[in-house]
Amino acid sequence: MTTSVLDPVAITGCGVVSPAGAGLDALRALLDGETTANATPVAEDAEALPPVAVRTVPEIRLADYVGRKGTRRLDRMIGFTLIATRLALESAGGADDDALRARTGVAVGTTTGSVRSVYELAHSIFRPEVGYVPSRFPNSVMNSCAGQVAVWNAFQGVNSTLANGHASSASALRYARNAIRFGHATRVFVGGVEELSPQVAWGWHKSGTLTQDALLGEGCAMLVAEDPARVGDREVLAELLGAEVGYFDPRDRRITPARGLARCVTRLLERAGLTAGDVDLVSPGAASQHGARAVEEYGLRLALGELPAAVRVSEAVGDCYSASGALQAAAVLARWSGGSHPGERHALVTSLGTDGSVGCFLLRRPAA
Repeated sequence: MTTSVLDPVAITGCGVVSPAGAGLDALRALLDGETTANATPVAEDAEALPPVAVRTVPEIRLADYVGRKGTRRLDRMIGFTLIATRLALESAGGADDDALRARTGVAVGTTTGSVRSVYELAHSIFRPEVGYVPSRFPNSVMNSCAGQVAVWNAFQGVNSTLANGHASSASALRYARNAIRFGHATRVFVGGVEELSPQVAWGWHKSGTLTQDALLGEGCAMLVAEDPARVGDREVLAELLGAEVGYFDPRDRRITPARGLARCVTRLLERAGLTAGDVDLVSPGAASQHGARAVEEYGLRLALGELPAAVRVSEAVGDCYSASGALQAAAVLARWSGGSHPGERHALVTSLGTDGSVGCFLLRRPAA
């Protein structure tokens, strides 16, 4: 079998906002069972949510991270992304001069942007007594998070929003890796974000796709992906070896989503010059949709045979939809931090949506 070994991209920083709170340490404490996730809805949402279990981000002041000026009109989803980006920037360290910012891009996975902001804008337009509020419009645009990250941090490189359901974060990582490999950026802040609002929760509840014990969540994780040539002596948290995405219509019996996921995983491993036996850890993403876990596990078994150790961040923070893949990656980095689990070298992160979208990416722990 001929393999094509692709150059890795360095992951030098990670910032997280989750139901555990702000920061990678908070997520690690939650995964280790040292703390519990916040289950208290935003005050104005408490009576408006459907009868479904939720995990929400505790109150975090955006001003504590980026200052008060200019934040009044930003919505929660943008706030999550700006805080995660600031934490990722601090985590990565190193110089952050004008020349680097000119070559720094942003790639954010989010399927619709803020559904709450879209609803509030539409409500103000079609209900005359409410009154149209023009300041709400920028928050309702799907690429508002990526745009605000660039504006607040003076990043002038490529700027994209990737919309692919549960596979949105995998799509964003694939985009970021290609942008660096093909010379379009030197550094990319990449991840996924999702806000849990009454509108989103009711949408999932009415869809009929949720299991009886479904757990819905929200949050954001942003990684700093860099050209390894410029990292120098800074710490590398992991290396991104590759990412694959695909769509396999569940109604098409020629290739099911499970087999489609297996195909993507196999292609990813071949391109990285690895075999199924090299995967030490998996981070599956399927969580709250009927049959999704069984389909994803079947696809993993088709590709890997026996499954290695697994970390399921969704069991702690809930199903975070577009942000799931990024939070899964953060969970892997949290698991590996501090020298824990030294025998694990390669982690496979997978995503699967009930619509047939699949995604996967491969992280490698740097040699000690």
